[in-house]
Amino acid sequence: MSDKTSLAVLPSVDRVMNFAALKPLIDGYGRQAVLASVRALLAEVRKTLIASGNGTRLDEAWFEAQCRARLEQTEKPSLRPVFNLTGTVLHTNLGRALLPLEAQQAVLEVMSKPANVEYDLKSGSRGERDEHVERLLCELTGAEAVTVVNNNAAAVFLVLNTLALGKEVPVSRGELIEIGGSFRIPDIMKRAGCKLIEVGTTNRTHLKDYEDALNAHTALLMKVHTSNYAIQGFTASVPEKDLAALANKHGLPFMVDLGSGTLVNLKDFGLPAEPTPQQTLGHGADVVTFSGDKLLGGPQAGLIVGAKEFLKKIKKNPLKRALRVDKIKLAALEAVLRLYRDPERLKERLPTLRLLTRPQKEIEALAARLLPLVEKSLAGRARVSMKPCHSQIGSGALPVEMLPSHCIAILPPQTERHPGTWLEKIAAAFRALPVPVIGRIEDNAFCLDLRCLEDEKAFAGQLSRLA
Repeated sequence: MSDKTSLAVLPSVDRVMNFAALKPLIDGYGRQAVLASVRALLAEVRKTLIASGNGTRLDEAWFEAQCRARLEQTEKPSLRPVFNLTGTVLHTNLGRALLPLEAQQAVLEVMSKPANVEYDLKSGSRGERDEHVERLLCELTGAEAVTVVNNNAAAVFLVLNTLALGKEVPVSRGELIEIGGSFRIPDIMKRAGCKLIEVGTTNRTHLKDYEDALNAHTALLMKVHTSNYAIQGFTASVPEKDLAALANKHGLPFMVDLGSGTLVNLKDFGLPAEPTPQQTLGHGADVVTFSGDKLLGGPQAGLIVGAKEFLKKIKKNPLKRALRVDKIKLAALEAVLRLYRDPERLKERLPTLRLLTRPQKEIEALAARLLPLVEKSLAGRARVSMKPCHSQIGSGALPVEMLPSHCIAILPPQTERHPGTWLEKIAAAFRALPVPVIGRIEDNAFCLDLRCLEDEKAFAGQLSRLA
């Protein structure tokens, strides 16, 4: 239709659906999706005509263009890959650890085929899903037994609900942390059905504080590694060995929540030290919980390792079924754990460790190559430079430790009267790219920290589309 339209001559839905120009869309997106798009378009045109009386030129090309634009937007996945240039390696909002190739391949295998998730191939009878990773985790941590749940908050919850239901658990006031999404240790303890007994003070807790809190209602002693913040100055905390001895003296289990757990000594890779499950179990802990998708570099999971007598009870808790992981996570976790059996090549094969240890000189060279491309894409619209900066590990791990890095800094023109608004707009423009680019705003600039950029070609290839 090339004439101005009116309500009387609006094409019917059936007529539009029979336009030859729409056939490729129907073939590509399906009839139902195109039909919904056509109906929505006609409804909008009808409203415009009623409200303004102004017609719109409607022809097959117009319908094709409008439908295609709508379909491309509505059919775009909500969960999409992005470039993480925030400078936070383990970014909670961006999915934390990247899985190594071995884990990706393992996931594809079990996603596309039946797998022996709970089937014992030797006996031909029902099996236990934890067995796929238990041997490896016991080998790597020194634990007697293992179980796996959806995340570390679930791990802490399950342990407390099993071993301390209806009883008291002393915890240092300095360890009552809040983790991502406003989930707090006291809240998790309450939901788990146990009573929190606060001991000591925010900055100083002594062994006597725990001793004074013990009574017939005490279920266990719990220590929480404050991985997402640090108290400095006049401080004191009770060593794990001393708490383990106190718990053992009174016949109580000793539980440690490590939060972001690692299975290697990070100092061997030039990174700040972080306690490992191996060390904590060696200090006398009976049960240790930690995450799978933080420093360990695997999928989201909560790992519970420790003494067989307590793990047996934890596994029998009916809530274990509600919190268990599926075959996809088990396949990914098993593949990642196998990499730890070859520590000499771990840094090259595990993305988390590779990104955390990436040399600053390498990042600086990358910034120098990309600088002219970013300048060209923003010619006349911004001031662009490269400068040293600092990355952080993220996800609550080693919060005060920073990693030397390099970034591209994008500043508003000197004539810009509203620099804050301008920076928000430039950040939005980068997020609107085909593969969204997520940076950070600091020091009156939009900064692209390049520590986590490994696909240089894909990043550079879309800069020309910067609106």
